[in-house]
Amino acid sequence: MRPPIRPFFETVTRMLPESLPHPDKLRALASVLSPDATPAVAFSGGLDSSFLAWFIRTFRGRRPLCLLAVSPLLSRREYARALKTAQELDLPLELVELPLLDSPPIRENSTDRCYHCKKEILSRLGEKARQAGCTRLLDGTHAGDRGFRPGRRALKELGILSPLEEAELDKPAMRDILAAAGLSFWNRPPQSCLATRIPYGTPLSAPLLGQIEGAEDLLWRLGCRQVRVRREGQGVRIEVEEGDFALFADPGNRREILSRFGDLGFLRVSLDLNPYRSGCRDEGFSPEAPVEKEPRAPAGGLPVEARKLPVKGQE
Repeated sequence: MRPPIRPFFETVTRMLPESLPHPDKLRALASVLSPDATPAVAFSGGLDSSFLAWFIRTFRGRRPLCLLAVSPLLSRREYARALKTAQELDLPLELVELPLLDSPPIRENSTDRCYHCKKEILSRLGEKARQAGCTRLLDGTHAGDRGFRPGRRALKELGILSPLEEAELDKPAMRDILAAAGLSFWNRPPQSCLATRIPYGTPLSAPLLGQIEGAEDLLWRLGCRQVRVRREGQGVRIEVEEGDFALFADPGNRREILSRFGDLGFLRVSLDLNPYRSGCRDEGFSPEAPVEKEPRAPAGGLPVEARKLPVKGQE
């Protein structure tokens, strides 16, 4: 059953009932957002941008234009999730097709790939927002986004406002608020683009990203609650939550995983005994450190990039 959406409130003082958790942070968020602005939101369907769009829709009485960047870096699962969330919140959603892999800095997957990717995406979304008559493009970066995040430089250069960060709202606070408001996505696990599964220095391609997506799709279907399939050489390393380790003890699951991953071109499959945690990919990473290129496939082996899989738009 679709959860109820809170009714609109006429003023700032009325729109933040004390029954909601973290009222001080909600007031801070309201103060960041101009009541007369017509905003657009860089929308992914994830918790952060969905929370921001919901807040504007519910407590500002406006339907922000949600702009979704569609590219080979976006999985079909995340694409479908964004469509569903926009429908649940009754939000206008515009799809913006972006050929991100045509950009050499993005395709080459250097340590500042996220900066170039973010800048390309937000530049194009900003153009769309202006064409639609929106006064500002908003981004879902929040107070918990710390560590190595080169994409933040693009936000600063383009003048993109991140209201959640300014209001000191982080994921735990947003989850509390959304759960109290009855929204279905309150406990949605964090996701990231498919490129984050590929080591720096390994060129990105649509077939390679499609292979990673296909491997993760199987693990989602087997019941994993959070999944990352990291490319390592000619194999992959699987990261899941500790509670999902038992799924890999089942012989039938293991056979299906090995068979499917082999079909996808992965010569080795390992399970990381460290449970998944957000940001672990770049823990201890220094952007100044040299990036090693992956070794070529062994004689007789087929490079993963050569495997032809259906990717979005090429089925």
